[in-house]
Amino acid sequence: MRRKAVVDRRKCAYCGACVAVCNINANELIETYLEINDNCNGCGICVKVCPVGALSLVEG
Repeated sequence: MRRKAVVDRRKCAYCGACVAVCNINANELIETYLEINDNCNGCGICVKVCPVGALSLVEG
């Protein structure tokens, strides 16, 4: 199984930090909605940079 980032929308501040560090453009901020697409390779960089802990990695 492969890892993928998921967002907890109750915690997300929609700051765009995760979008800025994703080098494969898997994260997209659409107004006040963070979308993580299937390009996500589970590297975890976005999880580490999230200032509010809204992102995590899951198997799947």
